[in-house]
Amino acid sequence: MLGRWIALAACALPLVSALPKIHAKGKYLYDESGNRFYIKGVAYQEAGELGPETEANAANGGYPEPTTYIDPLALPTSCARDLPYLKQLGVNAVRIYSVNSQLNHDECMAALEGAGIYTIIDLSLPLNGSINRAAPSWTTNLQSLYTNTIDAFAKYNNVLSFNVANEVINLANNTHTAPFIKAAARDIKAYLKSKGSSALVGYSTVDASAIRENVVQYLTCDKEETSVDIIGLNTYRWCGADDISSSGYNTITELFQNVPVPAYLSEFGCQKELPRLFTEVAAIYSDAMTSVWSGGVAFSYFTAQIPNFELVTLSGSNNETVTTNADFTRLQNAYTSATPSNSPSESSATQLPYSSCPAESDTWLASSSLPPTPQQSVCDCLTTSAFSCTATRQAAQSPLILGSLLDYGCSLLGQAGGSANCDAIAENGSTGAYGTYGFCDPVTKLNYVLTTYFQSQNRNTEACSFNNNATINTGAPTTSSEIDNNAKQCLAGFVPTSTPSAASGSTGGGSSGGSNNNNGAGVIHVQWGAVLVGLAGILGGAALVL
Repeated sequence: MLGRWIALAACALPLVSALPKIHAKGKYLYDESGNRFYIKGVAYQEAGELGPETEANAANGGYPEPTTYIDPLALPTSCARDLPYLKQLGVNAVRIYSVNSQLNHDECMAALEGAGIYTIIDLSLPLNGSINRAAPSWTTNLQSLYTNTIDAFAKYNNVLSFNVANEVINLANNTHTAPFIKAAARDIKAYLKSKGSSALVGYSTVDASAIRENVVQYLTCDKEETSVDIIGLNTYRWCGADDISSSGYNTITELFQNVPVPAYLSEFGCQKELPRLFTEVAAIYSDAMTSVWSGGVAFSYFTAQIPNFELVTLSGSNNETVTTNADFTRLQNAYTSATPSNSPSESSATQLPYSSCPAESDTWLASSSLPPTPQQSVCDCLTTSAFSCTATRQAAQSPLILGSLLDYGCSLLGQAGGSANCDAIAENGSTGAYGTYGFCDPVTKLNYVLTTYFQSQNRNTEACSFNNNATINTGAPTTSSEIDNNAKQCLAGFVPTSTPSAASGSTGGGSSGGSNNNNGAGVIHVQWGAVLVGLAGILGGAALVL
């Protein structure tokens, strides 16, 4: 224990004062002295276990998706082990893809700050904690998960940016997810502003020529309030003896030329062949690219899903020994040699205009109409005072039961015909039609479905059982007209675009839950992101994006 503290203290010695804040002006990053800031980063997270392929995932690109993650910023011993090598590598930033807001990050964040290293933190989590490309939504529980992570990290000086999503859009057929990503950026920006945080809000896009230009334009279109602050491109196009032309770096640089916010390569490093020469680093920080780009993040410090493309290997009974490889040395030398221009000066940097949003087409399915800001108080009000049949605690805290009940309940309403249906909880990023309760968490959505079916069956007690997974809310009205009236009262104070409020309680990196009992039904706040992929087409569900 003493050795760990000594190691961390030693790593933190070089810098006594806080790291300078980094801010954006126009399409460039600057430090507090007005010097341009370039990201010289590395992805820093051990790979999680991959889940089985699903039908929904296969239909959306077939990317392998993790089911677990290791929060590297909550492991002080590992931070002390790795920090000398991160310093040796010459990085000033690390990118972390998933963190657990319930854990303590003080030691690692302080050690990184002492070494002059900023963090780029993705807000999403594997399984149920991100925007799902197969069935996207932007809901109260996902927003709370994001804001809880911000609350956990807002006190640290060395948070450069928070990413609201990573590679969610990867094919033309899932570009309808874009409005939900843009809404998340809008609300997270407002939340950070309310907390006085200068951290940037970003998104990292896949380097796919069919969608790349529209994704970048859409997420930086219209106005500052709804645009990301920084845009990343994950690209592995440069390999071996490539140059700017043969790699296509000239093409992507031209594409990003008029983007009004800072851009960086949020992942780079050849994944097609070994050895990785990292000759692209010289190009990234050359005058040919620095007029557009603000650096990049090499992938990856640890072993990733693709073997042999790591920079170090760990060994020993507790992985206490770090062994660097030739790729590490080549990247180290490349970063050391990179001396990018300090031009333009901050005083001469101008703000490029935010463009109009791309028009919808056969290959771009995103409406310019965004989902509203999720508001938990509205959803809680609906459950306690309007919905007459609600999920039991057991059902609400089980993603499998919840998903099955939502699917089954909506199918029952569909079979019954008439006006009773699930439109009020559906969200459609292509048409820009968002159901009245679409922003609510899956439990509230289920309570709406249960209530709608219960009332359609003339309040037959058996119609509010669902194998003992539902119960009658004695505090709610009994007639459909009274239910509608109470629901309207709950929605009376709803502001479609507003600053998110802090979540009640804290969320964790998985499926912890809490409750807040009021008169009538208990309000159960489930703290996993969204619902299961099997609900595609009904509501937004769990995402498996890392």
